[in-house]
Amino acid sequence: MSNEPTGAELGKKMAAELALQRVQSGMTLGLGSGSTADWFVRCLAGRVADGLKITCVATSKKTETHALECGIAIHTLDDVGRLDLTVDGADEIDPALNLIKGGGGCHLIEKIVAAASDDFIVIADDRKLVPNLGAFPLPIEVAPYGWQTTALMIEDLLRNSDVDGKEGGRRTINSNPFETDERNYILDYHLGRIGDAVGLATALNTIPGVVENGLFINMASRAMIGSADGTAREVLPE
Repeated sequence: MSNEPTGAELGKKMAAELALQRVQSGMTLGLGSGSTADWFVRCLAGRVADGLKITCVATSKKTETHALECGIAIHTLDDVGRLDLTVDGADEIDPALNLIKGGGGCHLIEKIVAAASDDFIVIADDRKLVPNLGAFPLPIEVAPYGWQTTALMIEDLLRNSDVDGKEGGRRTINSNPFETDERNYILDYHLGRIGDAVGLATALNTIPGVVENGLFINMASRAMIGSADGTAREVLPE
């Protein structure tokens, strides 16, 4: 039986390989989190084994563990400072390359690392391309203290926002609250459609108790999009 990826997994791999073409020896790199970013780590490990010299920062404990297992050394962002490039996945990508991220609960660190990078490339299979953000539930990371009060303030904001839905709740795993690497909670909101992603992202982060939201606005410079047919293409923001 072949171990070669097929379908969406093949698309993820092809996107990762296309992004890898942007990596040069001597670069400082941010490594994203999630299934597509995992493909990038695997592809990058092959280049490292062949002698590529890079300095890497991970966006989650899971990515750090994966990278180390693949033979890629990991440094802290404070040790490295500015990064040349970050490569990460996304849950949704609109035509302007605005994103929803956070399905894995890592979007706080992912956003910090992306913001510290001179270039940010998003990689995904073509199922992640959408005409408008919002079908994927929007993750909002909140402090555990008073999280229910924070949720009420978020819901007040959503009632006056250009969205189609407002239902949400605390993310759980095995009936227990999901906790991020920073020990915060995630609230997932099913908005259906986000009419003003820029305004919503700004407004959410003014609410006390909100640590970070999963809207990545005007951050990605390009997207590498793979398809199940084994091809990949570069997409620029419209």
